[in-house]
Amino acid sequence: MLALIHAELVLHDHFMPEAVLFIEDGIISGFGEMRTTPIPDGCEIIDLKGAYLGPGMIDIHTHGADGVFFPEDPLRAARFFLRHGTTTVLPALYFSMNTAQYVEAIEKIKLAMQQPDGKNIAGFYMEGPYLNPKFGCDKEHNPWKGPVAKENYQPIIDCAGTLARVWALAPERENILQFVLDAKKANPEARFTVAHSEASPQQIEALMPCGLCIGTHHTNATGDRFRYSETRGVCVDEAVNYNRDIFAELICDSRGIHVDPYMLRLVRRIKGDDRIILISDVYVADGPVPEEFAGVTDINFDHSGEIAGSNLTLEVACRNMMKHTGASMVDVFNYASYNPARVLGMTDRGEIAVGKRADLVAVDHRMNVQKVFFKGELQ
Repeated sequence: MLALIHAELVLHDHFMPEAVLFIEDGIISGFGEMRTTPIPDGCEIIDLKGAYLGPGMIDIHTHGADGVFFPEDPLRAARFFLRHGTTTVLPALYFSMNTAQYVEAIEKIKLAMQQPDGKNIAGFYMEGPYLNPKFGCDKEHNPWKGPVAKENYQPIIDCAGTLARVWALAPERENILQFVLDAKKANPEARFTVAHSEASPQQIEALMPCGLCIGTHHTNATGDRFRYSETRGVCVDEAVNYNRDIFAELICDSRGIHVDPYMLRLVRRIKGDDRIILISDVYVADGPVPEEFAGVTDINFDHSGEIAGSNLTLEVACRNMMKHTGASMVDVFNYASYNPARVLGMTDRGEIAVGKRADLVAVDHRMNVQKVFFKGELQ
């Protein structure tokens, strides 16, 4: 048995100060305040010296890390995220790949998942293929502008199988329902997101019975709708805000460029703390930084000057969310762990509770990572 002592436990809805947590066979077997919880003889002890101990973070949407895309070097990217407290990660595969490239990327990452250094990879976030070609970085290299065609997408579905945990799509694409139904045949538990889209609320809501329950990088790459001159209509952002069953992904950078701090606070007020998911959406791009964003280091730009994802990790996104919105550490661990676990149906992780997997991260008061545990083992 392993005992983590002098921990400030970050539980789902409160703190437990000066606590001890026990781990057996990679599972949380118990915890309590140190003053009332005896430590059995023979326990291995790690003293956290007052660090905050929360559940390992779950990044459901990120394309790479440490200067590489996941398909280029999945183990390097996975190791980088684990060092930063992300104990579960879904590599995001972008629409810029054609059918053969998608299949090649999936196969390479599947092999990496079998290696010790790929242990935190838990499936795929398929950001494509069928998004709205008007939106997103690198959109000039989108090979999926034509009709939704089974002969083009079925090999991708077959290759990813049940590991395709999330499919991002634009509900306004013609014949998208057939794609959704075929994806669900391969993985009945797959989730769908509205992404890179200018769909109407009705088009979005029509896919909710099929499992659409996430708004991809909420308020980014979504269209504006105007009913008449100088009157505002409703589109993707309004539908995500309105529908209680849709979780809102947020990219929370230090300057509030992806999502303005006022918008972050508004989304938090509308959606509530149980429907927000923080993502890093790391993308590897080396385009020039536009003059208006001089000095920005935690987001990327493509060669046309479009925003191209971030350089974030989730502990930094949590810190930014606390700064921009006043959210507590309990709240941001929910955004970065508990909520993504729930939306994916991962009932074995995402919170500190008896019987859950001992994926844990120790941080200081500013979310700087001090120690990471994966299935109870110090990394």
